[in-house]
Amino acid sequence: MKVLYVSKASRVAAHRDKVALLARRVDLALVLPERWGAQPDEPGLPDDPRTVILPALFHGHNHFHVYRGLGRVLDAEKPDLVHADEEPYSAVTGQIAALCARRGVPFVFFAWQNLHKRLPPPFGALQSGVFARAAGGIGGTDAAASVLRRRGFLGPLAVIPQMGVDPARFRPDPDARTRVRTDLVIPEGASLVGFLGRFVPEKGVHVLLEAAAGLPDLHLVLMGEGPEEQRLRSLAGRLGISERVRFTGPVSSTSVPDWLPGLDVLALPSLSTRRWAEQFGRALVEAMASGVPVVGSDSGEIGSVIGDAGLVVQEGSVDALREALSRLTRNEVERRRLAELGRARVLERYTQAAVVSATSAFYGEVT
Repeated sequence: MKVLYVSKASRVAAHRDKVALLARRVDLALVLPERWGAQPDEPGLPDDPRTVILPALFHGHNHFHVYRGLGRVLDAEKPDLVHADEEPYSAVTGQIAALCARRGVPFVFFAWQNLHKRLPPPFGALQSGVFARAAGGIGGTDAAASVLRRRGFLGPLAVIPQMGVDPARFRPDPDARTRVRTDLVIPEGASLVGFLGRFVPEKGVHVLLEAAAGLPDLHLVLMGEGPEEQRLRSLAGRLGISERVRFTGPVSSTSVPDWLPGLDVLALPSLSTRRWAEQFGRALVEAMASGVPVVGSDSGEIGSVIGDAGLVVQEGSVDALREALSRLTRNEVERRRLAELGRARVLERYTQAAVVSATSAFYGEVT
């Protein structure tokens, strides 16, 4: 089977792990935008799949971008199936649906959206066109699949995460604790809690700072960047904890496995909004695979991702988050227990191999 896999997410090097593994099962070519907003290029991996780079109009805008020259690529590749790694209401998915319809090529789409909400024009019309033409759809979670059904998608539907983790790359590393703490100048005996992601209000990093303020032996490392960074720095200053907070700046996807095993705990205190709830929380499964216990809020899919392999607290509650962090950082036996449960949960549910097996099986169902 020949598959054309179209994915802006795969500009991130570590995200191409899955596509590279998928390319061992099917004859696959990956289509990437030549750039995406201000996102820096990451070096390729040794086993990167065969890749076609195309210019994207409105790059950096998740649901507005389209590709120049995608029709020519379809004609040259002559795929048996196109995988649009995009929401069904995105302009690029509509573009793929139209191009495939003209050529009689089946396609599937992917969806993370876990809230049922009204789509403003023109997205509702785009989604209707995609639903009418798609050979199948993939929901990243049960909630996302449920939303697709409620919106009227009647075709074949699978529930498969967009990507998993490679447990050979994300794994416990006893040496990381010393290395990371030395690099960050963390005092002996202090606990180190990490956050990995975008600095935006809905990720709740300000809640994490407020929780840490009541735990004098706890240090934070905030890995990422975003528009809230200056506000977070100012908040740390007002709380009197600036000396206990490290901002690393952006961490490349290929460097994340070097950081995570050095943490005592990873926290994801996401906050739901009227139009968004946490759709998965990739940092959670990366930390769990790395043998790091996790604490997350009860926003969106976090509880179902963590299961019984970590702690889930009420979103927005500083006291609840502080209590959970205190419980883990002060109890080594509990940390070890949850670390073991977390890695076992990832090996059971969230490996790249499991995602690829389910994805390739779904390809066979719809072609």
